[in-house]
Amino acid sequence: MICFPNAKVNIGLYVTEKRDDGYHNIETLFFPIQLKDVLEIIENEDSQDDFVWSNSGILVDAKPEDNLCVKALMLLKQDYNIPPVKMHLHKVIPFGAGLGGGSADAAFTLTTLNEMFGLGISLDKLHQYAASLGADCAFFIDNRPCMASGIGDVLTPFDMDLKGYHLLLVKPNVHVSTPEAYGGITPGYPEVDLKDQLNLPVDQWKGGIGNDFESSVFPKYPSIGELKAMMYAEGAMYASMTGSGAAVFGLFAEKPQVNLKHCFVWTEVL
Repeated sequence: MICFPNAKVNIGLYVTEKRDDGYHNIETLFFPIQLKDVLEIIENEDSQDDFVWSNSGILVDAKPEDNLCVKALMLLKQDYNIPPVKMHLHKVIPFGAGLGGGSADAAFTLTTLNEMFGLGISLDKLHQYAASLGADCAFFIDNRPCMASGIGDVLTPFDMDLKGYHLLLVKPNVHVSTPEAYGGITPGYPEVDLKDQLNLPVDQWKGGIGNDFESSVFPKYPSIGELKAMMYAEGAMYASMTGSGAAVFGLFAEKPQVNLKHCFVWTEVL
């Protein structure tokens, strides 16, 4: 069975407080986009091993057992009788971009195995499995615009229609580590309510909807901030870094005409 784990962007991202467990609570809107990996899972009748793993596209520089797809498989195997499988991931979504690619791969592994082998796992239980694998994994189970709070695991569907807008997504050739990004943050609640701002027209989001990580990431990685400025110069109605970086996206009324070298670039009509 083949599935297509997709990326997300954050529209607004506020780090509200540090928790006793060392994590941080956030407020954000997760919005799914059409940038996708390709994941194939097939039953491997000729093997006694739990899995055979392979990868193409962007190099996944980690041991197979450390990959979130494999972790999702092994998590389900603790509770269900799943036969040996072959798993192949064609990686398209960049790492270290704030796009949730690894989380999407894990969530889609859960839902695909559930369907393939008729496990009968409820939606609520799939959410629980996903949340145990990563803070934003559960979002990709429903895969629709959601307000997220807690560590990104408390999800509330949100009616957000951006149909017809052109999205430009650019990731420069830099990597921002999540611990580094959080290290530069002073948690606090935003002065404006994110839901109220999201209900305004898109051309009124600039200046009202922000990403707390930009204040610490842009000084260290000027090329990321320059991309956001470029998008506004090219006519973006709204532009922002997504997650803790390093990707930046812009929303345009018309298809933007840009020529960017040495960057990952993705465009789509929402």
